[in-house]
Amino acid sequence: MTGLERERGPAEEIFESERPWGGFQQLVSNESVTVKIITVQPGHRLSLQRHQSRSEMWTVLDVPIDIVVDDRQWTAARGETIWVPQGATHRMGNSGDAPGRLLEVAFGHFDEDDIERLEDDYARTEG
Repeated sequence: MTGLERERGPAEEIFESERPWGGFQQLVSNESVTVKIITVQPGHRLSLQRHQSRSEMWTVLDVPIDIVVDDRQWTAARGETIWVPQGATHRMGNSGDAPGRLLEVAFGHFDEDDIERLEDDYARTEG
């Protein structure tokens, strides 16, 4: 699990339990959230962005994904969980050869118009 020190988020509270049949990870409990699965095609990346109304927790589902959160850059492995605090500058990208998926759990008010794009490979504006 990877987190940022400036804000402790739900990624720090992931609960794991083993059962006779296997086990589970409880990512969120009793929170209002928006959940998405994001697919990033090989050679592409999302805009460098931030949100004023929500924080996000990402879990890499498939292939390694290139991650930027504020001044930190790394390649997150399958199964890694990333915490993106509200207001943090962030981006995800895929420098691999196969599509990559991330599970995104957004905490706070979710609205696509809350995207402030700082850089964008596709010349889009906010939202």
